[in-house]
Amino acid sequence: MILEASKIKKFFGTLEVLKGVDFQVEKGEVVAVVGPSGAGKSTLLQILGTLLTPDGGSLLVDGTDVSGLSGKQLSAFRNSSIGFVFQAHHLLPEFSALENVMIPALIGGKGASAAREDARALLEKVGLGARESHKPSQLSGGEQQRVAIARALVNSPSIVLADEPTGNLDSATKEDIHRLFFSLRDQLDQTIVIITHDAGLAALCDRTCTLRDGQFV
Repeated sequence: MILEASKIKKFFGTLEVLKGVDFQVEKGEVVAVVGPSGAGKSTLLQILGTLLTPDGGSLLVDGTDVSGLSGKQLSAFRNSSIGFVFQAHHLLPEFSALENVMIPALIGGKGASAAREDARALLEKVGLGARESHKPSQLSGGEQQRVAIARALVNSPSIVLADEPTGNLDSATKEDIHRLFFSLRDQLDQTIVIITHDAGLAALCDRTCTLRDGQFV
C-alpha cells in the first residue's frame, strides 16, 4: 500500500471539514476523488500531501508515518516522495521548461548534470522535448501543464497528487492530459490520486471515491 490514511479529521475553527476519513491507495492505481464543492476534497489532498496537518488520524506514505517527521525532514520527504500537479501550473516564469522540471531534483541534492538528464527524459515522455528551452509565457496552457506533470515526476515520487489538473483547459487539451496521466502510469508504474469535477476523467480511473460533507460515501 502506497498511501494509508486512517480516521483523518480536520477543523477550521468550529467547522469540521473532514470527519474521520479512511483512504488507501495501492501502487500503480489511478484513483479519482470526486464530490461537490466544499466537500473537503482539496483539504484532504493537502493533508495527503503533507501540506496541511490533520487534527486527528494517521497518515502513512510508502510506509513512512509522516507525523513523526520534523519540519525539515517533512520538507525533504515531501520533495522526494510526493509529486504535485495543481490546476494553476505554478511554473517559475523566469526559467525554461527544462529548468522548471529540474528544480525539485536540484532541491533534493541531485547534481545539475543528472537533474538535467532526468528532466530532459521526462519532457520527452510528455511530448515537449522540442520545447525544453521555452519559458512558460511561450507555452500553451496544455504545454505548461505537461511541464508541471514532468516536474511532479522528476524525483520518481511514490505518489502524484493532482488537484483539478485539467480545470483550466479546453476540452481537446483535457483529453490529451487525461491520456498522458494513464500513459505515465503504464510507463512508470506511477500511483496517482486526482481530485476532479470532470466526469470523463473520473470514469477513466481505476476507482472513483465520492467525498460528501467530509466523509466518503
